[in-house]
Amino acid sequence: MSTTLPEIGYYALSRHPVVPADLVAEARVADEIGLGAAFVSERFNVKDATVLSGALAAATVRMGIGVAATNHHTRHPIVTATAGATLAELSSGRFALGLGRGIGAQWQILGLPTVTGAQIADAVGVLRRLWSGEMIVGHDGPIGSYPLLNLGVTVRVPIMLVTMSPATLRLAGEIADGVVLHTFLSDDATRNAVDTVRTAADRAGRDPASIRIWSVVATVSDTLDPPDRRRRLYGRLATYLQGYGDVLARANGWRTADLDAVRESAPFTSARGPIDASATDDDIAALADVMPASWVTDCATGSAAECARTIDAQFALGVDSVILHGATPTELAPVVDEYRRIRSRSVELPTNPGWMR
Repeated sequence: MSTTLPEIGYYALSRHPVVPADLVAEARVADEIGLGAAFVSERFNVKDATVLSGALAAATVRMGIGVAATNHHTRHPIVTATAGATLAELSSGRFALGLGRGIGAQWQILGLPTVTGAQIADAVGVLRRLWSGEMIVGHDGPIGSYPLLNLGVTVRVPIMLVTMSPATLRLAGEIADGVVLHTFLSDDATRNAVDTVRTAADRAGRDPASIRIWSVVATVSDTLDPPDRRRRLYGRLATYLQGYGDVLARANGWRTADLDAVRESAPFTSARGPIDASATDDDIAALADVMPASWVTDCATGSAAECARTIDAQFALGVDSVILHGATPTELAPVVDEYRRIRSRSVELPTNPGWMR
């Protein structure tokens, strides 16, 4: 078993189609090659984040486990608090909860309110009070009114915010234990995001270094065949543009004209679902031709050694840890080996991905 790299994580079940049963085998390989944390995202199909986190807790003994992300308003706060407490106990303290805003259009379709910063702050406050053992009587705040909330247990669960927007980055600096940035942020955008979080923390009277910041790097090595590389890189990016293209473009300083060109292209307008899951290779190749090359320049691509150098360079941007996105642990093994060989980041970090110390 390889020496653990607490500063390096991966996204579980990051490809289509999602087969939840693959999670356990993935996690065991991740544990063997020394990845420090497994993260799960949530989709309303077969990717319930709390169920997958429970499976990770059972399948592993040393990796951290992080939800990145779920949303506070898709579950009653007592249900979210119960899930967090259960996972904290089940994993012996390895679990961290990540919250985000999600996609506004999706909430409209589901009949749920748009998530606001005030709601996130209120939800974080309620969860922490419940996990501290407090009985909350007559709560009336942005997340709603609740006559009585009580768990009757005391647990430690860090809360991360998953975001790329300046407002939520500032909120993270004020209240969060950790931050998970977004895939496809440029190096400059990552550097700016780190500065936003740390500056907000300082202004709030917090130690800026106490917040653990994870960047997320699309990792697509040339061991994959060209269609697979295109799908994982350009197909995944196009899928994000379907949900929150404007936010991602603003974060990166991309030209509106370039974003419009992608959105107006035939493969984009004719998509009948997430592009990385439903588009043909010809469609994704056409989208790749429309997208500026600079949009993926800072992703980890090329040989395993080149991918490793890109990952290691993330720490110069100010992040504390890096999530490798878009590949299985088996596919990541050569990259991890190369990273371990050139590793410049050697600090003591907790197993739990939401804690900095």
